[in-house]
Amino acid sequence: MIKFVRVLLLFAMSCSSVSYSMGQGFLKADGKKIVDETGKEVILRGMGLGGWMLQEGYMYGLSSLGQQYRIREKIEASVGAEKAAEFYERWLTTHTTRKDIDALAAMGFNSIRLPMHYALYTLPVEKEPIAGSDTWLEKGFALTDSLLKWCAVNKMYLILDLHAAPGGQGNDLAISDRDPSKPSLWQSEANRKKTIALWRKLAERYASEPWIGGYDILNETNWGFQDEKDTRGTNERQNGPLKILSQDITRAIRSVDQKHLIIIEGNGFGNNYRGMLPPWDNNMALSFHKYGNFNTPKTIQHFLDLRDQYNIPLWLGESGENSNTWFREAIKLSEENSIGWAWWQHKKMNINNPFEIKKPEGYNRLLADWSGKGPKLSKEEAWDILDEWLHNIALQNNVFHADVADAMFRQVQSNTAIPFKKHELSRGATTIKAVDFDMGAQRVAYFDTDTASYHYTPGVNTAGNRGWTYRNDGVDIKRENDDTYIFHIENGEWLQYTVSVKSTGNYQFVFRTRSDSARGAVTILGDEKKLARIDLPVTSAKKWSSTQSPSVRLTKGIHRLKIYVDKGGFEWIDFTVSGTSK
Repeated sequence: MIKFVRVLLLFAMSCSSVSYSMGQGFLKADGKKIVDETGKEVILRGMGLGGWMLQEGYMYGLSSLGQQYRIREKIEASVGAEKAAEFYERWLTTHTTRKDIDALAAMGFNSIRLPMHYALYTLPVEKEPIAGSDTWLEKGFALTDSLLKWCAVNKMYLILDLHAAPGGQGNDLAISDRDPSKPSLWQSEANRKKTIALWRKLAERYASEPWIGGYDILNETNWGFQDEKDTRGTNERQNGPLKILSQDITRAIRSVDQKHLIIIEGNGFGNNYRGMLPPWDNNMALSFHKYGNFNTPKTIQHFLDLRDQYNIPLWLGESGENSNTWFREAIKLSEENSIGWAWWQHKKMNINNPFEIKKPEGYNRLLADWSGKGPKLSKEEAWDILDEWLHNIALQNNVFHADVADAMFRQVQSNTAIPFKKHELSRGATTIKAVDFDMGAQRVAYFDTDTASYHYTPGVNTAGNRGWTYRNDGVDIKRENDDTYIFHIENGEWLQYTVSVKSTGNYQFVFRTRSDSARGAVTILGDEKKLARIDLPVTSAKKWSSTQSPSVRLTKGIHRLKIYVDKGGFEWIDFTVSGTSK
């Protein structure tokens, strides 16, 4: 834990020269801007707490299950209902704590978006003891109260987001933990009434809380009201039921709370506003969500036009799930257009978030059991794996990805590179892992021909780091036998390493590579001056080869070394630097 905190604090110090707007008092809409009570514009820089109150299967390699209730069914089948209840109780108390919020504040976030599951606040319609009544559950409210206190201490705004509404609001089932065998939000008047009642209850409870930044009243509806075949809701022309429900929720909130900002989302995963405008409240903002497309003004122009037409603020309420290059570009695009943002999400089993949850030992065996592709585990074996999973979700046991945080804050403001790890060259051999190149933007700290995922852009299907391990830049990294290497390099790509040379002297580079497809070559640049060029042999997919460079002279001090691929390409690279002082 001490080492974890030290790494995080060092990162925060590296960003200390960047200033961020802090709010004072209630947020409100003022024309096209979100401002605080002093009238100062506030650019929200937020993080969503996806996975805490609402699990989605993809976050944990469980896309085949999808919804949280189905994950819970598998856990119950493995360890019984009592242990499953213990698992989820510990999940809620461990996944997100004061430490998580403190850590996010230290990085520079000034707001938190809480994806709420309605079932933590009220009973499902079908479980109400009296039809049409609303039984309130203290669990969800108590968790929200604690989170609000942690945010207030850090002077962060908390935005409440109804992510899973009663019955579920879309055909993407995992988003809202929807059971398709039961009536959806749009097929049940009882579910709609409960949704309205829940928002009135929340607004009544938090009406006087200035650190509640706003009410994001319904996340990512994806529903064809006019055409049931339009399962994503992207072609909907009228959106009548969504507009009516949004207006009803607004009236319920305003009956007890006149101050807080109300945020609405369109159909089609938050982006289809046809038929929903003009706005019906004078303290309202439009949210839009952005994933996997290019970060050009054209991609957000429609929302800018809505802002201008209706004189209403915009908020990029959910984005992320991509590479560092994409993060930096998307945030720059938003902030250059005075749009605040909230990323999705702060931790899961992957590298493209600030914190990574490590897979417990035996996790793949548990998944094989659940999918029917492996032997059934004993109750004891399954619980040991689940217990380790609970251990791993705690912040102090997460892997901190400084490169992700750096891309979201420092790189947005600065076009410079900083060391990813400390590299010192002295007498004797120093191993510099190829994967430990500098942190910084594409073409600043490294150059790779594929740096982001554009899977929602027609005709484009790229991935960024295709190994999905260690770092979230565009460089392709794999893990093999608990070690990490760059496994694919193309002609023209390069990597930069900031090194501290302790003594002036002659140094040699020894490259350890393997490739069964092409004879490669690299050029070593020192502070943009050519130091040496080395031809690399063809080996095999499994055989390593070591190639030594000519001796190069480096003076004492800080140098930026660039490893540049100028011929062919190769797989798997690592290198060592040895020096003799003179």
